[in-house]
Amino acid sequence: MRWYHDLSYFFGGAFLANSIPHLANGVSGRAFQSPFASPPGVGLSSATVNVLWGLLNLAIGYVLVCRVGSFELRKTRHVLPLAAGILVMSVMLARTFGRFYGGL
Repeated sequence: MRWYHDLSYFFGGAFLANSIPHLANGVSGRAFQSPFASPPGVGLSSATVNVLWGLLNLAIGYVLVCRVGSFELRKTRHVLPLAAGILVMSVMLARTFGRFYGGL
Protein backbone atom coordinates (compact mmCIF):
# COMPACT_ATOMS: atom_id res chain seq x y z
CA MET A 1 0.00 0.00 0.00
CA ARG A 2 1.33 3.41 -0.93
CA TRP A 3 1.57 6.34 1.51
CA TYR A 4 -1.09 8.32 -0.32
CA HIS A 5 -3.58 5.49 0.25
CA ASP A 6 -3.06 6.01 4.01
CA LEU A 7 -3.64 9.73 3.55
CA SER A 8 -6.75 9.11 1.48
CA TYR A 9 -8.19 6.69 4.06
CA PHE A 10 -7.42 9.16 6.87
CA PHE A 11 -9.25 12.02 5.16
CA GLY A 12 -11.99 9.65 4.05
CA GLY A 13 -12.59 8.83 7.71
CA ALA A 14 -12.66 12.54 8.55
CA PHE A 15 -15.27 13.25 5.85
CA LEU A 16 -17.37 10.25 6.93
CA ALA A 17 -17.31 11.42 10.56
CA ASN A 18 -18.27 14.95 9.51
CA SER A 19 -21.27 13.68 7.57
CA ILE A 20 -22.91 12.24 10.71
CA PRO A 21 -23.89 15.41 12.66
CA HIS A 22 -25.06 17.21 9.52
CA LEU A 23 -27.18 14.30 8.29
CA ALA A 24 -28.56 13.53 11.76
CA ASN A 25 -29.65 17.11 12.37
CA GLY A 26 -30.81 17.66 8.81
CA VAL A 27 -33.06 14.61 8.59
CA SER A 28 -34.42 15.49 12.05
CA GLY A 29 -35.49 18.84 10.66
CA ARG A 30 -33.20 20.90 12.90
CA ALA A 31 -31.07 23.88 11.90
CA PHE A 32 -27.37 23.27 12.56
CA GLN A 33 -23.99 24.93 12.00
CA SER A 34 -22.43 24.59 8.57
CA PRO A 35 -19.82 26.37 6.47
CA PHE A 36 -22.66 28.05 4.57
CA ALA A 37 -24.15 29.85 7.58
CA SER A 38 -23.48 33.45 8.49
CA PRO A 39 -20.94 33.60 10.10
CA PRO A 40 -19.54 30.33 8.66
CA GLY A 41 -19.45 27.49 11.16
CA VAL A 42 -21.17 29.56 13.85
CA GLY A 43 -24.56 30.54 12.46
CA LEU A 44 -27.26 28.01 11.74
CA SER A 45 -28.10 26.58 8.32
CA SER A 46 -31.42 25.04 7.39
CA ALA A 47 -32.09 21.34 7.69
CA THR A 48 -32.03 21.01 3.89
CA VAL A 49 -28.60 22.63 3.63
CA ASN A 50 -27.31 20.26 6.32
CA VAL A 51 -28.68 17.19 4.54
CA LEU A 52 -27.01 18.28 1.31
CA TRP A 53 -23.74 19.08 3.11
CA GLY A 54 -23.85 15.74 4.95
CA LEU A 55 -24.47 13.84 1.72
CA LEU A 56 -21.58 15.64 0.01
CA ASN A 57 -19.29 14.69 2.90
CA LEU A 58 -20.53 11.12 2.68
CA ALA A 59 -19.84 10.99 -1.07
CA ILE A 60 -16.33 12.43 -0.67
CA GLY A 61 -15.61 9.96 2.14
CA TYR A 62 -16.82 7.11 -0.05
CA VAL A 63 -14.59 8.15 -2.93
CA LEU A 64 -11.53 8.55 -0.69
CA VAL A 65 -12.01 5.18 1.01
CA CYS A 66 -13.57 2.94 -1.62
CA ARG A 67 -12.16 4.29 -4.87
CA VAL A 68 -8.53 4.98 -3.93
CA GLY A 69 -6.41 1.86 -3.73
CA SER A 70 -8.20 -1.33 -2.75
CA PHE A 71 -9.54 -0.77 0.77
CA GLU A 72 -10.19 -3.98 2.69
CA LEU A 73 -12.05 -3.76 5.99
CA ARG A 74 -10.35 -6.91 7.29
CA LYS A 75 -6.84 -5.46 6.88
CA THR A 76 -5.69 -3.60 9.96
CA ARG A 77 -3.24 -1.64 7.82
CA HIS A 78 -6.19 -0.17 5.92
CA VAL A 79 -8.50 0.36 8.89
CA LEU A 80 -6.01 2.19 11.14
CA PRO A 81 -5.72 5.38 9.04
CA LEU A 82 -9.50 5.37 8.52
CA ALA A 83 -10.09 5.03 12.27
CA ALA A 84 -7.50 7.75 12.99
CA GLY A 85 -9.33 10.13 10.63
CA ILE A 86 -12.66 9.33 12.30
CA LEU A 87 -11.12 9.83 15.76
CA VAL A 88 -9.43 13.14 14.97
CA MET A 89 -12.48 14.63 13.24
CA SER A 90 -14.86 13.36 15.93
CA VAL A 91 -12.83 14.98 18.71
CA MET A 92 -12.57 18.23 16.73
CA LEU A 93 -16.33 18.23 16.11
CA ALA A 94 -17.08 17.47 19.76
CA ARG A 95 -14.94 20.39 20.88
CA THR A 96 -16.34 22.76 18.25
CA PHE A 97 -20.01 21.92 18.75
CA GLY A 98 -19.54 21.55 22.51
CA ARG A 99 -18.92 25.31 22.73
CA PHE A 100 -22.42 25.92 21.36
CA TYR A 101 -24.30 23.19 23.18
CA GLY A 102 -22.55 23.12 26.56
CA GLY A 103 -20.75 19.85 25.97
CA LEU A 104 -17.28 20.99 27.05
